[in-house]
Amino acid sequence: MSPKTKDTPTKGETTRLTVEDAAIELFIEQGYHATSMRQIAERAGLALGGIYNHFASKDEIFEAIIIDKHPYKRILPLVIEAQGETADEFLRNAFKIAVTELGAQPAYMKIMLIEMVEFNGRHGAAMLKEIAPKVLPVFEQMLKVRKGLRISNPAMFLRSFFGMIISYFITEMVTANSVLSKLMPKDAMDIYIDIYLHGILKEPA
Repeated sequence: MSPKTKDTPTKGETTRLTVEDAAIELFIEQGYHATSMRQIAERAGLALGGIYNHFASKDEIFEAIIIDKHPYKRILPLVIEAQGETADEFLRNAFKIAVTELGAQPAYMKIMLIEMVEFNGRHGAAMLKEIAPKVLPVFEQMLKVRKGLRISNPAMFLRSFFGMIISYFITEMVTANSVLSKLMPKDAMDIYIDIYLHGILKEPA
């Protein structure tokens, strides 16, 4: 048997992730409040007592999901490597990368909607405590090296960029299979990022 490497999860870590995956399925299928710890344990293939060895409550499981399953770990390196000689080109490419990667993880977006609707975003502080130290420096560096930006506060830059991505997904979900979806142009994604970059008002003559 090969020795454990630094990145090899322990048995306890593997069990925690199994519980989180089971909980995600149930939260999406029937909602947070309708899901019990017993149901999560059964879906994870554990005894009810076993699940309490890893999580004190259902709320603790949900918070762990928000932190552990956040897609920034996959998206951030790709965003950093986004190509573009100008700030405009770079942000367009970064937006498309983030949207593509998040689109491949629809379960996470549904969990985030549960977080916003059922918890009023109160787990957000725990998530940001985990990810802000890793993500904020990236936006600070962008402000230093990318010319042509009208914003100077990296925290506001971070908030607006990811807010734009989340709003894109929410409006995409709301308008899907509706009369509006049939009226959308083929380059809707490009127009969306263009509005973020340049606004909707024309420059005064």
